Amino acid sequence: MTKIEKARNLDLTEKTIGEYVAEDYRSAAVFEKYGIDFCCGGQVPLAAACREKELDPFSLVREIEETRNTPLQRSENFGAWKLSFLADYIVNTHHVWLNENTGQIAAYARKIAEVHGARHPEVIEIASLFEQIAADMEAHLGEEEEVLFPAVKRIEAARKAGGLPAAEDSDAIRDSLEKLHREHEAIGDAVHQIRHLAKDYAIPEDACNTFAVTYRKLNEFEDDLHKHVHLENNILFLKAAQL
Repeated sequence: MTKIEKARNLDLTEKTIGEYVAEDYRSAAVFEKYGIDFCCGGQVPLAAACREKELDPFSLVREIEETRNTPLQRSENFGAWKLSFLADYIVNTHHVWLNENTGQIAAYARKIAEVHGARHPEVIEIASLFEQIAADMEAHLGEEEEVLFPAVKRIEAARKAGGLPAAEDSDAIRDSLEKLHREHEAIGDAVHQIRHLAKDYAIPEDACNTFAVTYRKLNEFEDDLHKHVHLENNILFLKAAQL
């Protein structure tokens, strides 16, 4: 390996996890494979994440590059989208999914806690954690839809028209981003705790159909949350802060 190649590889390992996934969402599959958090933990450099997992960062770089062997579809090139369009996509895709599923998952979790809590006490804690997630998520989505996203759209519209953004919109974005980042961390921690309690959503042998459906829906919730938070933390929030 030449000195130039070594320098390039070192530069690649210093890029953050979030930067990789923001460039090309297909990189997320590599990080998921090794249990590396690419949404709430997206600001961690690749080299540091690999040290924590005892992985070879150069091998991960090669795997990431292999995922990019084919051109990225425009429908997945989130980093190239205008913020207004990305905000609408998040609402119409992820917020709608959450509004349609969060209440149902909470109800299922309460049900299996009542029926199976004596034999599986972990589901009682899971139900309690998800109840809090559901409550926090409702306020969180409201903050995005009513405060942050409208302010972002107004600033983009003002700049497109050649004007200056309103000071109150800049203040709203700054205050909202600080609050939303904290909430992402808290919700992410609770979801990781649920996965740990559920033993990676392994279905017990004595589980009923509702138990199995609850764990499957919790897993779906986590998958959706990862992409949702990635789009915000690693793309929309970073660009909104620069407005």
